[in-house]
Amino acid sequence: MDQIQLQKLDTTVLKWLDQVHHLVEQRVRQRMQVDTKSSHRDLVTNVDREVEQYYVQHIRNFDPEAQILGEEGLGDAVKSMKGRIWFVDPIDGTMNFVKQQSEFATMVAVYEDGEPVMAWIMDVQQHDIIHGGPEYGVFHNGEKLELSADIGLDEGLVILSGARLLYEEPGFPQLAKAAMGYRVYGSAGISYLHVLTGKAVAYLSRMRPWDFAAGITLAKSLGLRVGTIDEQPMNMLVSGSVLVATDKAYADIMALLQKKG
Repeated sequence: MDQIQLQKLDTTVLKWLDQVHHLVEQRVRQRMQVDTKSSHRDLVTNVDREVEQYYVQHIRNFDPEAQILGEEGLGDAVKSMKGRIWFVDPIDGTMNFVKQQSEFATMVAVYEDGEPVMAWIMDVQQHDIIHGGPEYGVFHNGEKLELSADIGLDEGLVILSGARLLYEEPGFPQLAKAAMGYRVYGSAGISYLHVLTGKAVAYLSRMRPWDFAAGITLAKSLGLRVGTIDEQPMNMLVSGSVLVATDKAYADIMALLQKKG
């Protein structure tokens, strides 16, 4: 896509995010229907489904030839990265949404033939948005975002999966101890926002494609390091343990994990 096409794409999706923000604000004041998926901690609400349906409908109208991979399954059964693929996580951090009405995000990303084009992450409650792509630049609420200082693990905060810490997955407790401090947010989108704005030096968790597609697009576009902890090529259609970090923190984390392995 050229710059004019990227600008049109960005403007269009930002309008969708505005509408999602207002929709969720309205639904929070109403009685929500809350169901479980894989466990009592894996929640889904009528708002998750409504927001995903909103995205699917608007993507179909805007980009009818594209496929859509969404968390709630209202898109397509995507089997390959050929062509244009939209990744949609309507409400990322549903537990936070249900119990706190804060610290939850919505995420959208566009890939073409396996390569990232653009992505958007919004802290829904705060209406705080980071958006952009490799050929477009990265913006924070419309202002150009620059890469923060390259800080190592012992000088910054690391964001980790709470479940991996709780069950003491090898390497995770050691990472928490090696960092200046650690945080658990319960939302990939919120975690990515902290790393992208330099408030944390790294985020590591096991995630599904719609959890990491937007985050790694923005991280790569900004100049952060992105990879899998087993150092295998990233498969955009398969769940995996994904690491986003500053160069120094990335090296520190991989050295620690390899030592523990």
